Amino acid sequence: MTSHDPIPEPPARPGDGPGRTPEGAGPTIGFDVDFTAHEIERRAQVLAAIGADWDPVEVLRGEEQAYDLLYSGLDAEQQRLYEDLVAAGVLPRRSGGGHAAP
Repeated sequence: MTSHDPIPEPPARPGDGPGRTPEGAGPTIGFDVDFTAHEIERRAQVLAAIGADWDPVEVLRGEEQAYDLLYSGLDAEQQRLYEDLVAAGVLPRRSGGGHAAP
């Protein structure tokens, strides 16, 4: 059995049903695990790895420029395919891209 296989259910026995504990099994005990401290530490480590000079607005601006460049200078066939993908909702219309080359 690999780690991603589901744990098989034990075979049903007569008398087993909703709300019943199988013979020989003890009562079930509920417990909670609070990962709040771990999540705070994880976020702190991510921010430390990114660094103090990280500017998310500048990163997004750079991504937009890269997409505009990617979809600029298309030949006629590429432009037709781009328009088809935009019309189908697969790609968003780019404000600075998706124009045929002069």
